[in-house]
Amino acid sequence: MIVFRIGKLKWKEDLTGEGAKKFGGRWNHIGVACIYTSESRALSVLEYSSHTPLDLIPRGLGFTLYEIPEDKVYNCEEAELPGDWRNLTHTKSCKDFGTKMLLDNLVIKLPSVTLPYEHNYILNPSNPSFSRHIHIHSTEDYAYDLRIKK
Repeated sequence: MIVFRIGKLKWKEDLTGEGAKKFGGRWNHIGVACIYTSESRALSVLEYSSHTPLDLIPRGLGFTLYEIPEDKVYNCEEAELPGDWRNLTHTKSCKDFGTKMLLDNLVIKLPSVTLPYEHNYILNPSNPSFSRHIHIHSTEDYAYDLRIKK
Protein backbone atom coordinates (compact mmCIF):
# COMPACT_ATOMS: atom_id res chain seq x y z
CA MET A 1 0.00 0.00 0.00
CA ILE A 2 1.17 3.55 -0.69
CA VAL A 3 1.00 6.41 1.86
CA PHE A 4 1.91 10.06 1.30
CA ARG A 5 4.00 12.66 3.09
CA ILE A 6 4.43 16.29 2.11
CA GLY A 7 7.36 18.42 3.17
CA LYS A 8 10.26 20.60 2.14
CA LEU A 9 12.13 19.36 -0.91
CA LYS A 10 15.33 18.75 1.06
CA TRP A 11 13.50 16.11 3.15
CA LYS A 12 11.89 14.19 0.25
CA GLU A 13 14.16 11.19 0.76
CA ASP A 14 13.77 11.04 4.54
CA LEU A 15 13.65 7.64 6.17
CA THR A 16 14.81 8.77 9.61
CA GLY A 17 11.90 10.65 11.19
CA GLU A 18 14.36 13.20 12.56
CA GLY A 19 11.94 16.14 12.22
CA ALA A 20 9.34 14.49 14.44
CA LYS A 21 12.09 13.35 16.79
CA LYS A 22 13.39 16.91 17.11
CA PHE A 23 10.05 18.71 17.46
CA GLY A 24 7.52 16.07 18.53
CA GLY A 25 4.00 15.89 17.15
CA ARG A 26 0.45 14.93 18.07
CA TRP A 27 1.37 11.26 18.52
CA ASN A 28 5.03 11.38 19.61
CA HIS A 29 7.16 13.01 22.27
CA ILE A 30 10.34 14.89 21.44
CA GLY A 31 13.11 12.31 21.17
CA VAL A 32 10.91 9.70 19.46
CA ALA A 33 11.50 9.35 15.72
CA CYS A 34 8.54 8.75 13.42
CA ILE A 35 7.29 9.73 9.98
CA TYR A 36 3.79 11.18 9.66
CA THR A 37 2.02 10.16 6.46
CA SER A 38 -1.53 10.18 5.11
CA GLU A 39 -3.67 7.91 2.98
CA SER A 40 -3.83 10.45 0.13
CA ARG A 41 -2.03 13.44 -1.29
CA ALA A 42 -5.07 15.59 -0.51
CA LEU A 43 -5.11 14.65 3.17
CA SER A 44 -1.37 15.21 3.48
CA VAL A 45 -1.80 18.75 2.03
CA LEU A 46 -4.73 19.40 4.38
CA GLU A 47 -2.77 18.17 7.41
CA TYR A 48 0.31 20.19 6.42
CA SER A 49 -1.81 23.30 5.86
CA SER A 50 -3.57 22.99 9.21
CA HIS A 51 -0.28 22.68 11.12
CA THR A 52 1.95 25.17 9.27
CA PRO A 53 1.52 28.96 9.34
CA LEU A 54 1.21 30.53 5.89
CA ASP A 55 4.43 32.53 6.20
CA LEU A 56 6.39 29.30 6.83
CA ILE A 57 5.07 27.38 3.82
CA PRO A 58 7.52 27.34 0.93
CA ARG A 59 6.09 27.36 -2.59
CA GLY A 60 8.22 24.34 -3.45
CA LEU A 61 7.34 21.21 -1.56
CA GLY A 62 7.55 17.54 -2.33
CA PHE A 63 5.54 14.41 -1.82
CA THR A 64 7.21 11.24 -0.68
CA LEU A 65 5.29 8.08 -1.48
CA TYR A 66 6.16 5.28 0.92
CA GLU A 67 5.31 1.67 0.24
CA ILE A 68 4.19 -0.09 3.40
CA PRO A 69 2.94 -3.65 3.99
CA GLU A 70 -0.74 -3.71 4.95
CA ASP A 71 -0.21 -6.71 7.21
CA LYS A 72 2.22 -4.69 9.38
CA VAL A 73 -0.23 -1.84 10.07
CA TYR A 74 -1.79 -1.56 13.52
CA ASN A 75 -5.26 -0.04 13.09
CA CYS A 76 -6.10 2.13 16.11
CA GLU A 77 -9.82 2.20 16.62
CA GLU A 78 -11.32 5.43 17.92
CA ALA A 79 -12.38 3.68 21.15
CA GLU A 80 -8.68 3.04 21.96
CA LEU A 81 -7.67 6.69 21.60
CA PRO A 82 -7.35 9.14 24.49
CA GLY A 83 -10.53 11.13 25.13
CA ASP A 84 -8.87 14.38 24.08
CA TRP A 85 -7.46 13.11 20.77
CA ARG A 86 -9.46 15.66 18.78
CA ASN A 87 -8.10 18.67 20.68
CA LEU A 88 -6.48 21.28 18.47
CA THR A 89 -3.38 21.22 20.66
CA HIS A 90 -1.14 18.20 20.89
CA THR A 91 -1.96 16.84 24.34
CA LYS A 92 0.33 14.87 26.62
CA SER A 93 -2.11 11.95 26.63
CA CYS A 94 -1.96 11.70 22.82
CA LYS A 95 1.84 11.93 22.84
CA ASP A 96 1.97 9.24 25.57
CA PHE A 97 -0.42 7.00 23.63
CA GLY A 98 1.40 7.31 20.30
CA THR A 99 4.85 6.97 21.83
CA LYS A 100 3.74 3.77 23.57
CA MET A 101 2.18 2.43 20.35
CA LEU A 102 5.41 3.10 18.45
CA LEU A 103 7.33 0.85 20.85
CA ASP A 104 5.53 -2.22 19.50
CA ASN A 105 4.49 -1.33 15.95
CA LEU A 106 6.03 -0.66 12.58
CA VAL A 107 3.07 1.39 11.31
CA ILE A 108 0.11 2.86 13.19
CA LYS A 109 -3.13 3.85 11.44
CA LEU A 110 -5.02 6.67 13.16
CA PRO A 111 -8.01 8.81 12.26
CA SER A 112 -7.19 12.34 11.15
CA VAL A 113 -8.22 15.10 13.55
CA THR A 114 -8.61 17.45 10.59
CA LEU A 115 -10.81 15.02 8.65
CA PRO A 116 -11.85 12.19 11.03
CA TYR A 117 -13.16 9.80 8.36
CA GLU A 118 -9.74 9.78 6.69
CA HIS A 119 -6.57 8.26 8.13
CA ASN A 120 -2.97 9.06 8.83
CA TYR A 121 -0.22 6.47 9.12
CA ILE A 122 2.74 6.90 11.44
CA LEU A 123 5.84 5.02 10.34
CA ASN A 124 8.37 3.91 12.94
CA PRO A 125 11.94 4.10 11.58
CA SER A 126 13.27 2.80 14.93
CA ASN A 127 11.49 -0.53 14.47
CA PRO A 128 14.08 -3.26 13.69
CA SER A 129 12.12 -4.40 10.61
CA PHE A 130 11.71 -0.90 9.12
CA SER A 131 14.35 -1.22 6.39
CA ARG A 132 13.04 -4.65 5.37
CA HIS A 133 9.41 -3.58 5.02
CA ILE A 134 9.22 0.13 4.23
CA HIS A 135 10.79 1.95 1.35
CA ILE A 136 10.30 5.04 -0.74
CA HIS A 137 8.20 4.19 -3.78
CA SER A 138 8.74 7.57 -5.47
CA THR A 139 8.91 11.31 -4.90
CA GLU A 140 7.09 14.16 -6.60
CA ASP A 141 7.58 17.92 -6.62
CA TYR A 142 4.60 20.02 -5.61
CA ALA A 143 4.03 23.78 -5.91
CA TYR A 144 1.88 24.81 -2.95
CA ASP A 145 -1.22 26.74 -4.00
CA LEU A 146 -1.50 29.68 -1.59
CA ARG A 147 -5.28 29.84 -2.12
CA ILE A 148 -5.50 26.85 0.22
CA LYS A 149 -4.52 29.06 3.16
CA LYS A 150 -6.20 32.33 2.14
